[in-house]
Amino acid sequence: MDLSLLRTFLAAYRSGSLTAAARQLGLSQPTVTAQVRALEEQLGLQLFRRLPRGIAPTSVADELAAETAPHVDALNTIAERGLSRHAPFSRPLHLGGPAELTGTRVLPALAPLIEDGLRLRITLGLPEDLLAGLSQGRFDLVISTVRPRGRNIAAVPLTDEEFVLVAAPSWAERIDVARLAREGAPRLRGVPLISYAEDMPLIRRYWRTVFTARPAGSPAVVVPDLRAVLTAAVAGAGVTVLPTYLCAAELASGHLVKLLDVEVPPLNTLFVAVRPGTEENPGVGTVRSRLLMQARLW
Repeated sequence: MDLSLLRTFLAAYRSGSLTAAARQLGLSQPTVTAQVRALEEQLGLQLFRRLPRGIAPTSVADELAAETAPHVDALNTIAERGLSRHAPFSRPLHLGGPAELTGTRVLPALAPLIEDGLRLRITLGLPEDLLAGLSQGRFDLVISTVRPRGRNIAAVPLTDEEFVLVAAPSWAERIDVARLAREGAPRLRGVPLISYAEDMPLIRRYWRTVFTARPAGSPAVVVPDLRAVLTAAVAGAGVTVLPTYLCAAELASGHLVKLLDVEVPPLNTLFVAVRPGTEENPGVGTVRSRLLMQARLW
């Protein structure tokens, strides 16, 4: 069986689109279509159902992908390692991650590699979408705020983000930090909360861990970007929970006040994820190692 046909099949299988597979492989769409049909003819079985938008794999395709993907990925890695021994960044590296951490930590950590030839293409988004894209071959590496699951993803812990309850000084005075330490969550009843999602995931985690309670009511402000949440808190819109790394400068300058000092602050572990075998790819391996090394300083 022609290895190039399997590479094309896997690109189409992972992306769910012949057009996307062609773009990924640097081929024309008619070539990709012809190669998929040639493989189907060799097997005597249908691999994909054509949809109005994209393609859907058959059970035969699922089985073929499970059997061949680890081996084809390993061969691709060997080939790329041999071709790029002196130039590990032979092609752009596609990275996915959360907007805030990518902007404040990941990009500065990788900046020195740009002079070595690294070309980055960044996609920001939710972990579920990014991990699905990694499995489908759209990304080379993903920073995930949730623990990746499944055999087609290899992940290791990158760093822990610590959460802190903050507000502008004017709100800190009105709440009375000393009374908050004594009375806990009831002291915050009626205080406007700022969240990046309607269900208040960070705030709920903080309340559950620190107050062993649920936040009352709904948020006063919902904005789907933690940097905007930070800006709203500094402006005095209310109380919020943020990762410490994101608001460290504002806490140091006094534009925000830490409302509670807790012995064991709420934490969330972030992971760096790749497809199994691709961590040996020179470009992916270099970027992954650099992030793991720099994360010790975060």
